[in-house]
Amino acid sequence: MNILHIDASPLGSASISRQLTAAVVERLKQDAPGASVTYLDLIATPVSHLGGELLQILRPAPGSTPPDNPTVRADAAQTETLLTDFLRADVIVIGAPMINFSIPSQLKSWIDRVAQHGRTFRYTAAGPEGLAGGKKVIAVSTRGGAYAGTAYESVLDHQESYLRTVLNFLGITDVTFVRAEGVAISPEKKQEALATASRQIADLHVEVPRAA
Repeated sequence: MNILHIDASPLGSASISRQLTAAVVERLKQDAPGASVTYLDLIATPVSHLGGELLQILRPAPGSTPPDNPTVRADAAQTETLLTDFLRADVIVIGAPMINFSIPSQLKSWIDRVAQHGRTFRYTAAGPEGLAGGKKVIAVSTRGGAYAGTAYESVLDHQESYLRTVLNFLGITDVTFVRAEGVAISPEKKQEALATASRQIADLHVEVPRAA
């Protein structure tokens, strides 16, 4: 089993999402001791936002000449590595803290690199079709406030809803959220949230893909 482990919290050792994604990966390795883990820290190794020159390489217009820019070529090579790691993964563990009701911009930059027409999705006469199906995603959602089940959740949650939408668009429908929310409300709520997330992690089970 190939595991892609992604962290996107800028809080380093103080990050709850990093603590929980590490616990998720350890739980997965209990079921698959020989699993291969590729780790991507989007803070330590940031992915730049999409620029016009990079898009000219990733989505070349017919008859156009790709920009001859060493920095952009390096960005394109990095993009190919990110996409290769994404496509070869059986299970993807994503640390996705809520920041201002959405995901970290670093995580959005990663999504912009792996969401590529003709590679992970395509448009057809019947509508868009995801090409990256067959994967399992476990997203660790951490939130300072409490939103789940509230009347205003659908208005303020652009974190879990966005992740589920974009993953479904790429063909990934097996998405599980491990949630720790309300961690900034009080020390007691933080401990309660961590305990709830730890129980969710203990109950995780992912089938190990059989060798072809």
